[in-house]
Amino acid sequence: MKQIVLLPGDGIGPEVMEAATDILQAITNEYGHQFHCEQHAIGGAAIDEYKTPLPDQTIEASKRADAILLGAVGGKKWDKNPVHLRPEQGLLGIRKALNLYANLRPVQSFPALLHASPLKEDVIKGSDILIVRELMSGLYFGEPRERREDGHVAIDTLYYHRKEIERIVETSFQSAMQRNKHLTSVDKANVLETSRLWREVVDEMSEKYPEVTVEHVLVDAAAMQLITNPNRFDVIVTENMFGDILSDEASVLTGSLGMLPSASLSMDGVGLYEPVHGSAPDIAGQGIANPLGMILTVAMMLRHSFQLNDEAEVIEKAVNECLAEGYHTADLHIVNGTEVSTEQMTRLIVEKIANKSVSDSILDTYS
Repeated sequence: MKQIVLLPGDGIGPEVMEAATDILQAITNEYGHQFHCEQHAIGGAAIDEYKTPLPDQTIEASKRADAILLGAVGGKKWDKNPVHLRPEQGLLGIRKALNLYANLRPVQSFPALLHASPLKEDVIKGSDILIVRELMSGLYFGEPRERREDGHVAIDTLYYHRKEIERIVETSFQSAMQRNKHLTSVDKANVLETSRLWREVVDEMSEKYPEVTVEHVLVDAAAMQLITNPNRFDVIVTENMFGDILSDEASVLTGSLGMLPSASLSMDGVGLYEPVHGSAPDIAGQGIANPLGMILTVAMMLRHSFQLNDEAEVIEKAVNECLAEGYHTADLHIVNGTEVSTEQMTRLIVEKIANKSVSDSILDTYS
């Protein structure tokens, strides 16, 4: 039996988490797998209940788990809190506690949503990229970080140890081997010493993976090419800040942030999985949140943590089929499609997993 910790969090987090558990139940029904789900608090919800964004019991349960599913954290309610009592500190804290060094974010175009992207359809059609981002070092974590000279000077430190680079680069090569064997390493080696070390590590490790074609691209050029020619990329590996920016930029290829899953992995195999859409507190509780990012996140968890590739593919196929048939939540705007609620969309995916034809009664049930 697989042990999964559920961290619904804030805003629409609880709503999309309910969708996730429905999908897991559908997989159980069809394949006989057993998942034991244990729910804990994080973010603003944890602040309200436990006076901390990351309670000790959440950390301990997560360390015992085979995988963690996270909904979302954050919201205006806690914006004026001191830094240590901000919901986002819960996410940063659990990444550190579990040593989640590798963030994997797949970005792929969906045929039914090509029109929803601000980019031309012929540019993004067929794009399928995996961005591998280092998550535990770099500018966001380097020391010193401080103000000097009465606040007139600010210092942030960009720091990388060779071992930190080696482990994320190794992950990216392994990912490339499972895809189209093309790896793009993004850096700023014409300016930064850390990037020159990064490039050295990539070149050295490429000797272990002779089947993988490797190229180095400066981050500014990569940012341009993501928009003008995304199909040239397969796997992109990069450092923390560059990955943060590029992965958000790449989200426009899908037409909606509500479609993007992600995984944060550790060396010992435990992974934290979350959709990238955020907590969206302005639509929380209205039943209109898009659950597809979370549903695809469940597929990612099944594949990476449990090696259930067939089950993951069934979920992904179900999502594509529902979109192709015109079903969409309010954020997607499929022309001549059928707008459905969070629950309706989830039920449609469940029916597809069960290999049943979708009937009007499904929509009537939740209308």
